Amino acid sequence: MNWISIQNPEELEQIDQWSKEAPVLLFKHSTRCSISSAALNRLETAWKEENSAALKPVYIDLIRFRPLSNAIATRYGIEHESPQALVISNGKCVYSESHFGINYHDLLAAAKV
Repeated sequence: MNWISIQNPEELEQIDQWSKEAPVLLFKHSTRCSISSAALNRLETAWKEENSAALKPVYIDLIRFRPLSNAIATRYGIEHESPQALVISNGKCVYSESHFGINYHDLLAAAKV
């Protein structure tokens, strides 16, 4: 899976721009959490690379870039959780799930892939 990594709140403007062309998956990952690692592994195992054009995968390291997670919660009107997967379309969060509720097929359905 070819993740795009973002590190600061200013990059959310780019996410919104990308999401006008195709939905964007934001995956918020805590490198210190076994549940987060399991959710990430499940997602990466199920991922089919041909879906990257229709659902651009973006990775956020919550431990290193916590202010970014807070900015995401504020910008998209969602409560912070970890791990968390968001689908952003046309600058709006159209899907949010956390922990073991993160499911590859649900993400694709939310992106209408």
